[in-house]
Amino acid sequence: MGIFKRMKSISLAKVNGALDGLEDPISMLNQYIREMEEDLLKGQEALSRQIYLENKQKALILETEGLVNKRSGQAKLAVENGEDSIAKLAIQEKLVHEKQLSLYTEQLNTIQNQTQSLYEKLDELKGKYDEYLHKRLLLVSRANIAKSIKQIQQTSVSFNSETIANGISRAEDRILMMEAEVQAQNKFAYHNNLSNGYKDNVMSEEIEEELQKLKQQAVETA
Repeated sequence: MGIFKRMKSISLAKVNGALDGLEDPISMLNQYIREMEEDLLKGQEALSRQIYLENKQKALILETEGLVNKRSGQAKLAVENGEDSIAKLAIQEKLVHEKQLSLYTEQLNTIQNQTQSLYEKLDELKGKYDEYLHKRLLLVSRANIAKSIKQIQQTSVSFNSETIANGISRAEDRILMMEAEVQAQNKFAYHNNLSNGYKDNVMSEEIEEELQKLKQQAVETA
């Protein structure tokens, strides 16, 4: 059947060979799976029609068998009643229905063989479909792992150990510089405090000296 042509032409080996040359094998495999899903759907529809024909043919056979039995009974009854002309007519119709029954039976055998063949082809296609689903699952897993490893390798190339060591060294130097600046500021503040204290002491002595001079002058004037 036409709907299974692709199934015959695309074997697993061909699919594997096609996937090897693709940049994105998962997308290609997804395309194969979508096509197979369409084929499975068409196959199921064809199987439904085939089963319908088979059931219809069986019903036709049952109906014809009933006519054969009916005409056979009519012919027998006509003979018993001495009605030869009616018996001949019944026998004639019985023979026609028997030939039809033989033809219908042959047709049913053909339909049943076609149905069985269709079942087998659908089973084969379903097996390949399940195999491709499993293969896609494995490929997705492998692709994710490969992508992660590639990212790690790219990170290692971009940020190798020497680069990282240099960065850490620069960070340490910067921290040391900041600590030195803090220490320098602390020492500067300490010296400022000492200088201001010295100036305050000198000023106090000068004030006291001037005060004593004024007191002495006041005593002498008195």
